Amino acid sequence: MSRLPARTRSALGAAAATSVVAVLAATAVAGCTGGDIGANTPGSSGQSFVSHSYESTFYQVGDRAMAPAVTGSTISGQKLSLASYRGDTIVLNFWGSWCAPCRAEAPALGQLARTMASKDVRFMGVDIRDQADSAAAFMQTFNVRYPSLNDPGDEIALEFHSTVPPAAIPTTLIIDRSGRIAARIFGASSYSELHALISKVIGQPA
Repeated sequence: MSRLPARTRSALGAAAATSVVAVLAATAVAGCTGGDIGANTPGSSGQSFVSHSYESTFYQVGDRAMAPAVTGSTISGQKLSLASYRGDTIVLNFWGSWCAPCRAEAPALGQLARTMASKDVRFMGVDIRDQADSAAAFMQTFNVRYPSLNDPGDEIALEFHSTVPPAAIPTTLIIDRSGRIAARIFGASSYSELHALISKVIGQPA
């Protein structure tokens, strides 16, 4: 069997590498892959709205799944549980410092966390497949003051697999005062989009 000249093999290898980079770049524009996370999507009577790479779903009160009682260590090394926020509305954001759409939405989330604290809305992050130092730098850069659980192995994210799972990041879940998942957002959120959805959840009996 004939072999290609070394120069030809090198050129083909470079072309293949360029193709892989292009595919990864295209994925980053639409959202960051979450692998097998969220492969099992829940059946519900939620109202879905899709616009480009942004999708939000609001679940009616009777169709809301209970959020798992996740617990773990924050980026700063402190223990934190989702149950400690029970009684408040919780905005749970799955993100990674390496994810371009996560960087795009971070300023809006940080600002919303500050402006909605007086309405008993608590924010918490879940940092996926990341290094603690990179995550800490991300939070400082974008003035994100609320805590984030460190989830390098997707263990926390997978606890949502049978409820309302994050299929990719960024994903944001809004959990009502009774601990049930009231809404889910795929893709980068804007201030106005997320504010409107939080307000809708607050306005519903929980």
